[in-house]
Amino acid sequence: MPKSELLQKTNLQEPRMFKVLLLNDDVTTMDFVVDVLMRVFHKNYEEAYRVMIEVHCQGSGVCGIYSQEIALSKQKKVQNMAKMANFPLQTRVEQE
Repeated sequence: MPKSELLQKTNLQEPRMFKVLLLNDDVTTMDFVVDVLMRVFHKNYEEAYRVMIEVHCQGSGVCGIYSQEIALSKQKKVQNMAKMANFPLQTRVEQE
């Protein structure tokens, strides 16, 4: 089968995307949340601060949108950081 026919018959779909959200709690410090957003989600300080305020005021905030594998990996990194720092910070991964 010629390559052009193969390309025409292949029906590729975009991967499903997933939001990673941080959830507000009464214990985790704002500074720690900003640090997590900068280290795990590669936000600059201003963007990290904006997301942290969203989490604080609205109860949750979107950290980023990724493929499922990357979203779950980032969720695990946040859980590990929070555990090491003795904070109850929680995340949720939702399909976009």
